[in-house]
Amino acid sequence: MHFVIMGCGRVGATLAKALDANGHSVAVVDRDPDAFLKLGPDFKGATITGLGFDRETLTQARTADAFAFAAVSSGDNSNILAARVARETFGVPNVAARIYDPDRAQVFERLGIPTVPTVRWTAEQVMRKLVPQGSITEFREPSGNLVLAEVHLDPGWVARPIAEIEEATGARVAYVTRLSEGIVATDELLIQDGDLVHLMCPVGRLSEIERILDKPVTAREEEE
Repeated sequence: MHFVIMGCGRVGATLAKALDANGHSVAVVDRDPDAFLKLGPDFKGATITGLGFDRETLTQARTADAFAFAAVSSGDNSNILAARVARETFGVPNVAARIYDPDRAQVFERLGIPTVPTVRWTAEQVMRKLVPQGSITEFREPSGNLVLAEVHLDPGWVARPIAEIEEATGARVAYVTRLSEGIVATDELLIQDGDLVHLMCPVGRLSEIERILDKPVTAREEEE
């Protein structure tokens, strides 16, 4: 798959190297050519010097062929503009933007552009937005038996209540992140498109729970 990354700072370079190491095609865009030194000598992807929201620059980066686009420069305005151009002009299906201002983040979540406030932004978080799958461990209690994890849901779980997720997995949903804000989970709360679900479960069951939630509800019911 082809990925385009705007911004070659710490997060952008880490993400680019990880995708490149996994065998993906990667193009990195930055207006400072010296920033590409962070990629190291083993990076096999393309580097394009220019503005990440400039159409000619994005064309050079093969944005029209991209599976995903990450805007992770140091400027909100640049990231927002680049993400919108990638989605609306080049039709990139998976787009994520790094946003410093939480109020702006909510606005763009509503426009369908996934964002993460900078205080939580890591290369792993970006990867999750671009290629959602599996889980991210957020906390492990001192004994090591229980883990709080953010899990990926198949779109088939949208409009299903939290109670149904707990029944299917045997785990306890702690809270849901919706439009960059946390919501305490209740049995009646319905999952919306774009929600992130955070649940507590035994460490040894996390892989099983991932498999359950990564399938549409109808497929799970048919297997039963």
